[in-house]
Amino acid sequence: MISPRVRTGVLALALLTGLAAPATGTAAAAGTAAAPTVEEQRLTRAVPQEILRRSGFDTATAAFTRALDSARGYASARRAVERHGTALWRRAVDRAQGRGPAGGDLSRDDDRPLYWARLTMTRELRTWEPGFALGETRRAALLDALERTSRGQRDIRLPHEGRDKGEKGVRRILLTGFDPFTLDRDIRISNPSGATALALDGTVVETADGPARVETAVFPVRWRDFAEGTVERALRPYLERVDLFTTVSQGRVGRFDVERTNGAWRGGFADNENASSTGLAPVADPGSQPQWTTTTLPYAAIVAAPTGRFPVYDNTSVTEIPAGGTTPVVRPDGPTPGSSARAGGGGDYLSNEIAYRATLLRDRLGLHDTLPGGHVHTPVLQFGAGNTDPASGAVTDPEFVRNRLDIIAQVRTILKVAAGSPVTR
Repeated sequence: MISPRVRTGVLALALLTGLAAPATGTAAAAGTAAAPTVEEQRLTRAVPQEILRRSGFDTATAAFTRALDSARGYASARRAVERHGTALWRRAVDRAQGRGPAGGDLSRDDDRPLYWARLTMTRELRTWEPGFALGETRRAALLDALERTSRGQRDIRLPHEGRDKGEKGVRRILLTGFDPFTLDRDIRISNPSGATALALDGTVVETADGPARVETAVFPVRWRDFAEGTVERALRPYLERVDLFTTVSQGRVGRFDVERTNGAWRGGFADNENASSTGLAPVADPGSQPQWTTTTLPYAAIVAAPTGRFPVYDNTSVTEIPAGGTTPVVRPDGPTPGSSARAGGGGDYLSNEIAYRATLLRDRLGLHDTLPGGHVHTPVLQFGAGNTDPASGAVTDPEFVRNRLDIIAQVRTILKVAAGSPVTR
C-alpha cells in the first residue's frame, strides 16, 4: 500500500458507551439515520454481489437485521452488534482455514467476502431506524463496535505466559492486515495482507525457538480511523505481551520488502472513502513526535532465508527534506540527521502510517530494544494473463488464487524466520 508519488509501476495502494435509552418511537429516532458511505455505496455493483453470493456471505446480513429489529433498547442493540460482528470474523477465519462449509465456489483463501459482508452490515446499522431513540453518539458507538469485532480486534487470544492450554513456552506473534483498496480502479481487488490475517489467525508456527501462536486483526483503509487512534487502541493492550509483531500490507509488484524506516508524513492519496489527508500523521503527544521510526524485525535473517518464490528485500530508501532544506530528496540509505519525513520506505500512504504508529507505540512503551516489530510489504496480488480488464474480467482465476496462496505461505515462513531470530536494535 505505497503511494504512487513515491515510485512508479506500483499499485497505489470517541469510543463511547451508554445505558439503554427509553423507547420514544421511530419519529424521534428517524433523524439520526445516515446515508450509506462511499464504501457502502459500492455494494450495489455486480462484483461485490457476485463475491458475496459465491462465498455464501450474502446471508450474513439477514440474521443481523433480524437481531437489530428485535432490540428494545441500546443495550440489547449493542449485544446484538458485538455478537454478529464477532461471528462474522470467526466465520471468515473458519472459511479461510478450511472449517465448515465453503458456501460456494469462491476460493477459501479469499479475503473479499469479509470486506463486502462487513459493509452490508455497517450499511444496515447506519441506516437503521429503531423503535427507540438512538442519537448520533450511540449509533457511532454501535458502528465502532461492529468495526472492531468484525476485524478481529477484540478476538486476540494470546497464550498467557506461554502456558495457554498446556502449550509451555509458546511464543506470541501479532500480525495485522488491511482491507482491499483502490476499488474504483478495479472493484475486484483482493488484499493479500487481509487474506494472510484470516489464514494465520490462531495458528501455530514452528520456529527455531519452539512453537509460536499467531494472532491477527485487519484494519480499514481510511485516513479518519487512523487519526482517531484505531491502531493504538487495538495494539496497545498487546504489545507488551507479544514476542514479535508485524504490520503487513500490499506493496510492489513481484517482491516482498521489509521496510527499514517509517515516516511521519501523509502523502494525500485517496482512501476507500475517496478522502485525502496530507501532513504529519496526527498522534498523541505531538510535541514528542519523531519524524522517523525504524524496524526492529531481524531483516538480515529474513532476507537471507529461502522463504518462498518471491524475492525479499531490505528496503532502506526514504524521501526526506534535509535539515535546512525545502526540497524533497530520495535517500537510498535512510534519512539524514534532522531531516523531515516525506515518505518512509513503504511510501506515504496508510501502510507506512500503520508501520509508523505501531513502531512509535513500541518505542513509547520502552520496547525498542526488546521487541522485534516492523512492516512487511507483500507483492501486488495480480490476476492471470488475459484477466486484467476490470470492466469485463472474472472476479477470480487460477493464477490469482495461486498468487494469493503463495503470498500467504511466504508470510508464514517469514514469521517463522523472524520469530526464531534475535531482535534488531
